[in-house]
Formats: sequence, structure tokens, C-alpha cells
Amino acid sequence: MERLHIITPVKDSIDFTLETVKAVLSSEIKVPNIYTVYNDFSTPENTARLEQASRELGFRLVNLSDMTDHPSPNYLLVLQTAQREALAAGAGLLIVESDVVVKKNTLQGLYEEAKLRPDCAIAAAVTTDEAGVINYPYLHARGRENQIFPEKKHCSFCCSLLTPQFLSQYDFTQLDPTRNWYDVTISHEALKRGFRNYLFTIFPVLHRPHGSRPWKQLKYKNPLKYYWLKYTKGLDKI
Repeated sequence: MERLHIITPVKDSIDFTLETVKAVLSSEIKVPNIYTVYNDFSTPENTARLEQASRELGFRLVNLSDMTDHPSPNYLLVLQTAQREALAAGAGLLIVESDVVVKKNTLQGLYEEAKLRPDCAIAAAVTTDEAGVINYPYLHARGRENQIFPEKKHCSFCCSLLTPQFLSQYDFTQLDPTRNWYDVTISHEALKRGFRNYLFTIFPVLHRPHGSRPWKQLKYKNPLKYYWLKYTKGLDKI
């Protein structure tokens, strides 16, 4: 693994997304990399803002409307496209979601630590709130700050590096498009193949859970309504 393909999928919530983008671009990263933002049918106004930011800040922007007529969400298409491009380049795939703000050392740190571990499939940064307290989806890691350990549960894709050795062993075209917890499935497939998934609480990142998708705050405020929307409207797919 001598390079990284870094990606951020997004649909609207451009203010949050631009915070994510600027943090990635200001990272102290030494390894060669390319940064791609996948725009999943944001509004025309927000697409225009992303296009302007791409020109000004220098990241690669892919408008999924140029690739598919399938309405949002298209997270599976993003994962499959990014895997294909990363494998072609011999690169690790580093996912930074649009409700995450990385620190300057996060991306280089995950890269270096993953390279030290030949059995690593996923190297995940722990998520915290603005006070630095570990938050969803890693609540179970509270009390294990400043550590590195194999994750028995799945790794979220909030901020996670997927290594080339794992990417070459599991083709994302095998993912079931009717099931949407892709990070769970991919984590389990890594374990099935003898890899380990590591959680790095030495690399905390700011996470405003589903800040880029405000409706998902219902998971915390009104779980019954959230799960009704999830199963009747199919909203929880990105």
C-alpha cells in the first residue's frame, strides 16, 4: 500500500461537507493520495456549491447523476466504484463521511498503523463529540481511550481505511443491494477471511452523528418513528 484513495460521499448538507473537505485537505499527509467527493444527487444549488469548491480547493468531484439514473441513495455504487479505482492503483481506500472532521494526523496515522499490521482489513478512527468524549457508533469503546485493539464488533465507515490486501479478497459487487448496512457486512466478511479490523482510539475524530442527514437524528430523539421510516421508506441506505 503505497498510496491512498480518500472518498467522501455526500447528499446536500454542504456546510457540514465543506468542513469535512477542508479538514481532509489540510491533513498532514505524506503518502500520495487522491481525494474524491461523490455527490449523490444534491440539489442543483448545492451541486453548484460543490463544483465551485472543487475548483477552488482542488478536490475531485464526481456527480453521480453523470453515472446513473438511479435516485439517491447510491452508497453501494460509490463503494463499488471506489474499490475498483483503489485496486487499479494499488491504493488503500479511506472513507471519511460528511459528518466527520479529521485531525491533521488522522489520515497519515491510519495509513502508517495499517501498514504495520499485515492482518489489517479495516483501520478505523474512533469518533467523539466536540468535548472529546467517544460517541456513537463506538460507545462501547469508552474507557479504552488512547489504545489500539482488534474490534470484535463491526467497524463503522465514519473514518476508516480499507487495505488493498482485503479489498483484493472481497468484491463489493457481492454486497446485497437490498441490505444497507454495508459497513457491517464488509467488517464481517473481513473476519471470515482471517483478517482483523482495528479500532484506533489514539486517533479521535469529531463526529456529529448523521449531521449530514438531519432526519437520522430521529434515531436518538424518536426511535419508533425512525425505525418506521427506515423500514417503510427505505431511508437508511447512506
